[in-house]
Amino acid sequence: MGIGWEWDETLFSGTAAFYRRGRLPYAPGLADVLAEVLGLDGRGRLIDLGCGPGTVALRLAALFDEVVGVDPDAGMLAEAAREAAVLGVADKVRWVRARAEELPAGLGDFTVAILAQSFHWMDRERVAATVRGMLRPGGALVHISDLKGETRTVDGLPHPPVPHAAIDALVRRYLGPVRRAGRGLLPRGTPSGEAAVLAGAGFAGPYRHVVPGGQAMMRTEDDVVAWVFSMSFSAPHLFGARLAVFEADLRRLLGEVSPSGRFSERRPGTEVFVWPRGLD
Repeated sequence: MGIGWEWDETLFSGTAAFYRRGRLPYAPGLADVLAEVLGLDGRGRLIDLGCGPGTVALRLAALFDEVVGVDPDAGMLAEAAREAAVLGVADKVRWVRARAEELPAGLGDFTVAILAQSFHWMDRERVAATVRGMLRPGGALVHISDLKGETRTVDGLPHPPVPHAAIDALVRRYLGPVRRAGRGLLPRGTPSGEAAVLAGAGFAGPYRHVVPGGQAMMRTEDDVVAWVFSMSFSAPHLFGARLAVFEADLRRLLGEVSPSGRFSERRPGTEVFVWPRGLD
């Protein structure tokens, strides 16, 4: 992951209850694009590594016989299980509490593996090699993230934009200038260079696909507060005894920007890299 930081179990502690409401959704055509480019037809097995509350796994459940979501956070998996029951797919989804580094963990082989904005928290070389060995011939790993370098304006939309810069400044005022992550710090942020890691593990490709975003969204004050508390760098436990005071300051800031408690935002585009397993 990087010098000076090691994963610990508090990385997303307390964020699960806020995740589904707070995080911006992936672009709405994601499942259709994956079905087309991977030839998904309701058969096969999917493994979602770092699945969180099932954000991606549950959107893709109809495209596979079986889905396995893996995450080390018990709160995330509890949220995922609840949502699977709501969606009526609990019988075809299995949730496994484990780190990706603990794989293969007797889970068998898979048609598709998903990494959705989670790879940077892992021992990437180790995980990439292990996952490739868990894929069936003809299988693929799919790396999903928000579209990099995208400009999303709210010009012409009815409400003020979310004041991200002011929120970041408030978080730094409480937690310090260096990004927090679990019990540690990330002075240089999370690592990049995923392509080199996956190519080094023997994957072929990649094949890049962009799912367009830009759809207008209305976000409430509670949505924005949930977004803040869903992030690893502003997880509730990091504020300790000052959590209630921080939330009061956050809500005061949001109220000054939008007295109505409503904000405008646009969905981000989604960037998809498909990495075929390749030949041994």
